[in-house]
Amino acid sequence: MNDKQLVALHAAKYVKNGMLVGLGTGSTVNYFIDELARLQNEEDLNITTVASSTISAQRAQTLNLPIVALEHISQIDLYVDGADEITPDKTLLKGRGSDLVKEKLLANAAKHFITVADASKLVSYIGQNFVIPIEVIPFAWQLAKKSLEDIGGQGDLRPNAAKDGFWVTSHGSYVLDMKFDKNLNAGTLNALINNTPGVVEHGIFYQLADTILIADNGVVSEYQPSGLKN
Repeated sequence: MNDKQLVALHAAKYVKNGMLVGLGTGSTVNYFIDELARLQNEEDLNITTVASSTISAQRAQTLNLPIVALEHISQIDLYVDGADEITPDKTLLKGRGSDLVKEKLLANAAKHFITVADASKLVSYIGQNFVIPIEVIPFAWQLAKKSLEDIGGQGDLRPNAAKDGFWVTSHGSYVLDMKFDKNLNAGTLNALINNTPGVVEHGIFYQLADTILIADNGVVSEYQPSGLKN
């Protein structure tokens, strides 16, 4: 069993009967979805799910997990998702798959948000290994880009897979992939991007994660600002 599967199975232990469970997106979460289906089939787990992406929704439906649409919910019991980066203050970087809006909506709506990852995702500052994805309104992208450059951002629109146009999210936004000065702390950067006109959403998940589970060489631990706690 690999670390991704191990941490996903650990997260599934938090799921209880009657919960409305948010499904994140990505390879680690796929193991979580599979485990929920197994628990439903073999241990009579009774839950409802809501998905952060079409891909996760399709996987849940294929496995016969009950699923509701995002527009029908106002709060969820538990949300489980991965992260691209995790800092010592529990700030997350997400959104390389560009499902930013749904992911942040579910993270914010959850009574308990669990992040699942392996040790390779631990970094000292946001943006250490990846650019920060910033979803923007298409007609405002140049204005938003200029505003982001004014606060030290560098980057450009994400190209589509064929490299013959721009990446478009599931609800029609463009994505600016930006880098910022590493000395700009996550809280400040989060606020600055939030206050930029034309920005729909961005990949900094600041003070949203309640529990961070890290798998490292077959051992799952809860991540704390001071390190890992078994």
